[in-house]
Amino acid sequence: MRGFWSVFKRELKGYFSTPLAYVFLVIFLFFSSFIPFQKNFFEMRVASLELFFETMPLLFIFLVPAMAMRLWAEERRSNSIELLFSLPVTVTQAVLAKFFACWAVLILALILTCPMVFTVAYLGDPDWGPVITGYLGCLLLTGVYLAIGSFFSCLNRNQVIAFVLSVVTCAVFLYAGSPTVMDYLSGFLSAGLVATVENLSFLSRFESFQRGVIEYRDVGFFVLLAAGWLWANVVALNERKAVG
Repeated sequence: MRGFWSVFKRELKGYFSTPLAYVFLVIFLFFSSFIPFQKNFFEMRVASLELFFETMPLLFIFLVPAMAMRLWAEERRSNSIELLFSLPVTVTQAVLAKFFACWAVLILALILTCPMVFTVAYLGDPDWGPVITGYLGCLLLTGVYLAIGSFFSCLNRNQVIAFVLSVVTCAVFLYAGSPTVMDYLSGFLSAGLVATVENLSFLSRFESFQRGVIEYRDVGFFVLLAAGWLWANVVALNERKAVG
């Protein structure tokens, strides 16, 4: 684990030694609070964070890939990836260390949204179940987005291309189960394939957390999907390492 912690600390320090983490935190905190209030947060007269959690999937779809796009693309552009792998660290350790370092910044961003929780608690008596599960859903969702972004970052030297591919892929998974998509796919796909596509939807599974329901299949879906993208990341880097 020494190699893992070395890369983890190096990455985490790198975020806060540059304006990157601070800019991300400011932008995230601004929009995560601005959008719910624009949707008449006070006019609802309900002590709930429903509007807050509704904005998270779409907000993350842009901000998380923006954080993830530099994970490997910057290493490849500056050719420092060879230096990284010359250290006593395996590809798997490096991938996980970079992933968890970036995820730590995202978790910090979620923690800093606590004033929204305090506001709701001050205004009324909220149901704390959906609040807790909503944050758990946000945590899992950011993990999957980050794993997808990390994979595309390792495929490209160009951070913009990695960002665009990540956003598009996350959007496909997010809205796979929307009624519009389901109606379109049902026109030429069998009912079984349509149901499979619907089961891949991030939005439908995230809505369960918003309602205060934790289902093991939803948790397992996010965990296994993130693990799958990270595994693909490891495979891609190993292939590049073998070739180069």
